[in-house]
Amino acid sequence: MSKPKTQVILITGAAKRIGRTIAKLFHENGYCVAMHYHRSQVEAEELASEFNSIRSDSAAIFNADLEKNSDVVSLAKAVKDYFGRVDTLVNNASSFYPTPIGNASETDWDNLIGSNVKAPFFLAQALASELKRTHGNIINIADIYAERPKAKHTIYCIAKAGNVMLTKSMAVELAPEVRVNGIAPGAMLAPVGTEVEEPSEITNVPLNKFGGAEAIAKTVFYLATQAEYTTGQILAVDGGKSLTI
Repeated sequence: MSKPKTQVILITGAAKRIGRTIAKLFHENGYCVAMHYHRSQVEAEELASEFNSIRSDSAAIFNADLEKNSDVVSLAKAVKDYFGRVDTLVNNASSFYPTPIGNASETDWDNLIGSNVKAPFFLAQALASELKRTHGNIINIADIYAERPKAKHTIYCIAKAGNVMLTKSMAVELAPEVRVNGIAPGAMLAPVGTEVEEPSEITNVPLNKFGGAEAIAKTVFYLATQAEYTTGQILAVDGGKSLTI
């Protein structure tokens, strides 16, 4: 297709939950949206159809297994080829589950480190020259548990700590053309598979509520569009929970 005059955002894990909300907010604000998905094809197709019914040729979906580096490189190329440009990369896709000591496997390690550190690094690397050309930015979704461990989630916490250092290192290496920042969510949504918020999840949250996907999406939008003199920072969006854990 012809190169769009509007800016293009690539969001990994864009079909559901926080990624979906980020996609909607940016599309509402005139962006073309490149939506990565792995297994959620139906949801991704429905969202792209909704976007394109509002504004033609403003959204496209791209399948990739982010644990496979060949898929990551192909994803970057496919998005550039389709839209002709990339202005913002949001590394949102992430695995999250407990790995108690004694039960953790090498597969767990590869999956958690792969989705939270390896894939964001290699996708950023594949898009670095394009983002420099567009003077774009990268936003990584970290976690408040990157600094303070969560019980029985050792590998996940290691992975998110790596994600934080990835953000800071890339901010230095890709400057001055590309800004790189991160967001550390706290208690944002009820866990997958549950219908209601669990009170125990917000016990130590000063604001006493789940933040919701919208809080993260608005912060991503702020970092991408308004924080022109901010790079290498990790912004906690957690209702104050990191102050109490």
